[in-house]
Formats: sequence, C-alpha cells, structure tokens
Amino acid sequence: MELFLTASFWAALGSIILANVLLSGDNAVVIAMAARGLPPAQQKKAILFGSGAAIVMRIVLTLVAVRMLGLPWLKLVGGVALLWVGAKLMSDEESEHARPTQTQGIGVAVRTILLADLVMSLDNVLAVAAAAQGNTLLLVVGLAVSIPLIVFGSTLILKVMERFPVIITAGAALLGWLAGEMMLTDPALHRWFAEVPESAVRIAGVVGAVLVVIVGKLLQRLARSRA
Repeated sequence: MELFLTASFWAALGSIILANVLLSGDNAVVIAMAARGLPPAQQKKAILFGSGAAIVMRIVLTLVAVRMLGLPWLKLVGGVALLWVGAKLMSDEESEHARPTQTQGIGVAVRTILLADLVMSLDNVLAVAAAAQGNTLLLVVGLAVSIPLIVFGSTLILKVMERFPVIITAGAALLGWLAGEMMLTDPALHRWFAEVPESAVRIAGVVGAVLVVIVGKLLQRLARSRA
C-alpha cells in the first residue's frame, strides 16, 4: 500500500500514461479503419473487443520488450506486415463500395486490429517498459488506463472517416510511414551500417507511405475490375 503513496510511483505512472497518449494515436487510426466495414451496431463492439485484446497483448509484449526489440529482423518482418495491413485496409474501402450488401465480421476486424497493433506497438512497449523500470504493477496499471484513451480515439476517428473518406488514404499512408521507419531501425541493419542517419529513416517513412498508397490503389482497381 505504501507503494501507491510514493511520489516516484505516481511520477512513473504519469510517464506511462503520457507515453500511451502520445504513441497510441496511430493505433487508434488502424482500429477505426478496421471497424469501419462493420454495421454501426457492431462497430462499437469491434472497437471495444479489439482495443481490450490489444491492451492485453501489449502488456505481454512489454514484459519481454527489451529482449524482443534486440532480436534482428523482427522490425523488418513487422514492417512488411504493416505495409500489407495498410494497403489491405485501403483496398477494403473499394470492396465495400463494390459489394455494399456484404460486411466483414467482428472476428475479422478484431484480427486485423491485433495484427496491426502487434507490429505497431514495438516502439510503444519499449517506451512503457523504460518508464515502468521493471515494476510490473506500474506496467499493468499504466497500460490499463490507456484502454479508454484508445477506445475514445478510435470512436472519434471513425466518425470523422464517415464524413471524410480521404482520411482512409491518409491513415493507410500513416501505416506505411511507420512501417518504413520501423524497418530501417532494425538491429540487423547494424551489420552493414554502424548508424542509420535520421534523414534516411525519414526517407524510408516517405517511401513506405507512398508504397502503401500505390499498392492500395492497385488493389482497389483490381477489386473494381472483378466487380
């Protein structure tokens, strides 16, 4: 009980919450994008289930964050997966217009949310693990507090997407940007480069964003031709 009365506990907890506020914006985007193909009555359920499952998964990931991020090739593989998620979410918009009577199930939306959150949370869990400083209680409490933040952000973005569909393309580009930056910071690249310049990381982000939009547009055309 004395732990909760210490200033260091509340300072660390505040750091964890702040990290989640700053780093969960991209997660909220992908959750909203994954849920947009569901009927309105099921969108809230998908966001709630997906966010809750993502938080549980993130707690587990954070417990082993330092070891995981030290493994070579992990960010490269995750970046490739995130590129595909971004392009697929963008192409799903065209599929919805082509087949308005068909909708994906909650299970599909939740799986998409978990996959995207898995590869997008590598930087998040590292920051949270550093703030928790090995304190498991701090870790669990801090991440649990982030649940309403992510749910609220996803719901708000979903409403905006319904009025401005162009945000879907912007969201897909954001995923590509994150994927490009993630891939270029993989420890495996240190075998060839002592240190990757910050400018190169930014360029990789731009390339990833452009690549996702191009592939997404191609998938949209393919879906349109099939329809």
